[in-house]
Amino acid sequence: MISDKAVISPNAKIGSGVTIYPFAYIEDDVVIGDGCVIYPFVSLMQGTTLGKDNKVHQGTVIGAVPQDFNFRGDVTRVEIGDGNIIRENVVINRATQSDGVTKIGNGNFIMEGVHISHDAKVGNECVLGYGTKIAGDTEFQSGVILSSNVIVNPKVRVGKAAMVSSGCRISRDVPPCIVVSGSPVKYCGLNTHVLTKYGVDEKVQKHIANAYRLIFHGQTSLHDALAQVEEQVPDGEEVRNIIAFIRDTTLGIINKM
Repeated sequence: MISDKAVISPNAKIGSGVTIYPFAYIEDDVVIGDGCVIYPFVSLMQGTTLGKDNKVHQGTVIGAVPQDFNFRGDVTRVEIGDGNIIRENVVINRATQSDGVTKIGNGNFIMEGVHISHDAKVGNECVLGYGTKIAGDTEFQSGVILSSNVIVNPKVRVGKAAMVSSGCRISRDVPPCIVVSGSPVKYCGLNTHVLTKYGVDEKVQKHIANAYRLIFHGQTSLHDALAQVEEQVPDGEEVRNIIAFIRDTTLGIINKM
């Protein structure tokens, strides 16, 4: 069902089984995949691509011009995967430069009032809580949970299955699999619920906890702590991912100079 009260460019590409409610606004160079639902007063701006079975709720703007002083009017994009729920009054900016992209994966739940800035990358099955604000050039691996009113500063990365508690301001990388909270933000243990959901057994979770004990509670440098993890913690995919994530940091990690 596509309402004749929606404003839709004839150049937009709309898949089968799409529902577009009255007063939606859809510009040129927009692609809407099969089975999507676009509720009233949604704006899909040029450069937006939606995959299949997304639901975009009232007042949301996708493909908004980036709020970046480096933007010079390039033709840029937002790419959104399949099966996402995007609730009311969300703003998602397109990329700043033509070789960039703001990208959101599959199965994410983006709650009311979230702002995702230019060139952000969001993986799969993430939850972005009420009023959370995400700056540009950030990266969120799959399974991340950001509780309400989280502020994420530019270029920050959040690792797979990490959880950030309500009201936190993040200016450094958050390694995988952990829960962080407080001001300043601190390590508060493993995100055992999501790790169990992903099939990580209890023995491996203990190895991960031991790795983080060395990283966050040891009296050594981060470099030496990672060497200790390699020497003392049994090898496994999750532990290797943690080491690789931390070694790739440019901002440093939370609660660790």
